[in-house]
Amino acid sequence: MPVQEYRELKPTPEAEAIFRRWLAHLNDEFTRHTDVNRRSEIVRDELIQLYLGRPVGGRKQATLVTELPTNVMLECFDPRNVTLEPEYYGDIDAEKYGLRKPLIYFWQMFDRSPAGLNHWLGFRFRCMLGRHIFRHLGKGVKIFHNVEFTYGYNLTIGDNCTVHKNVLLDDRGEIILHDGTSIADYANIYSHTHDINHQADVTNKVTELGPKARVTYHATVLAGANIGENGMLGAMGLATSPVPPNTVSVGIPAHPKKEKDPTA
Repeated sequence: MPVQEYRELKPTPEAEAIFRRWLAHLNDEFTRHTDVNRRSEIVRDELIQLYLGRPVGGRKQATLVTELPTNVMLECFDPRNVTLEPEYYGDIDAEKYGLRKPLIYFWQMFDRSPAGLNHWLGFRFRCMLGRHIFRHLGKGVKIFHNVEFTYGYNLTIGDNCTVHKNVLLDDRGEIILHDGTSIADYANIYSHTHDINHQADVTNKVTELGPKARVTYHATVLAGANIGENGMLGAMGLATSPVPPNTVSVGIPAHPKKEKDPTA
């Protein structure tokens, strides 16, 4: 079979220069400012421009009923006025998450904006933010739109990993994607479990994938069901136990189906 290399694409030189200036500016702002209030102000102002196409102006008149929807929208651009699901979890490190929350909200809202489907810009935007959010983010990483994670501070992504669209990375315990790992669309990777009798009884586990692991379309990896080096979980598969290295596992629950060539 022919090898289909990934194509290298670029925007126009003028657009690329603007994109790179914006990313460098944001990276500098988030590096200099770690205070949650200042980060929230930065995110609020950037989102207003991304969504409304204009700089931040003064507040509307909250006393006018006709302007209430506009006020609601403007207030929701500020991360301080928004609650996200992980904030409700009992095992959250509130200090660590609080530092990251404005950036996580920026990530989510960028993906829902018209700019979010620009892959060239999106890859670089998410990696820029990821280096401020995750425990570690390596080189050559591609993260597509609508990828969600829980806390961020328990997530490690190694070099040359790819995470496709609509993937869930539940890093309540910890998730480690070792170098060269690929996760396909709509896959779910978990690192926590609930007791069958008491839902509030949560057990966190470390879930590791790779190096060079592949989780394919709509597959699910349960907490602690690690995938070994060069291992592969087939489409729609459910890994309830570890997938051995150099092995393709398929089914519900997943079981080894065939061996891979470790030298390929």
